[in-house]
Amino acid sequence: MPALQFLGTCAHDYSKRLQTDCRDRFDPDARRSSCALLCGHILIDCGDHTLDSLRIAGIPHGKITDLVLTHLHGDHFNAENIRCLAAGRSVPLRIWHSAGAAMPELSCELHPMEKAVTYSLAEGITVTGLDANHDANVHPQHLLFCIGGRRLLYATDGAWIQNSTANYLRRAKAPLHTLVIDCTTGENEAEWRLGEHNSIPMLRVMMPALRAAGITDDNTRVYATHLAPSLHKSHAETAEILRPLGISPTQDGLEILL
Repeated sequence: MPALQFLGTCAHDYSKRLQTDCRDRFDPDARRSSCALLCGHILIDCGDHTLDSLRIAGIPHGKITDLVLTHLHGDHFNAENIRCLAAGRSVPLRIWHSAGAAMPELSCELHPMEKAVTYSLAEGITVTGLDANHDANVHPQHLLFCIGGRRLLYATDGAWIQNSTANYLRRAKAPLHTLVIDCTTGENEAEWRLGEHNSIPMLRVMMPALRAAGITDDNTRVYATHLAPSLHKSHAETAEILRPLGISPTQDGLEILL
């Protein structure tokens, strides 16, 4: 069965412990910049700590064939790290990014993605970029993957689910198998980032609405990611807060089956 491995689950307020006792290991309360590995060879985002995360997880750079970007903020897109990831290959790294984004000079094969258009990444694996409520200057997109008929929505960064995206998902008339969703701002109800990031109170409203729209159902597994340590309680406490919502918090190194 296909798998998704979380290599970084933090927002942009990294723990100082990454430079000390967590330099060479994953820790649920010392998260690295947001990224994940799909099916062992498709990387989602490559930010500030991605090369360290790959090293700790024992994943060689050459194993990665594709990089799919959610947007161009530095904690998700670090051009120098991408150059290191792409170096020394006989076959270029393929980068999939939102159409219109101005990409720096990279020795890669670039693939601009138009919204709501489905692209083939590998046999049996497709990706579709959908509208995301985030800073328009960094060309955000949520990512809908279909892997052997199983549907994963990777929805970070972004607040709520935009109407165009909700309508696209509803038209499929098939609930998601897995939903990975932004939960940056913890339980804070008065935080400036709420305009482009989710909080736990927002998820309390959103989860029933997604179910009522047929986008999720009882079998959909939901994971919260992009967690800001300065705005959340500990990983263990966050897990208990999210449990009644049917949501599990992610942590660096976590691998899930789709």
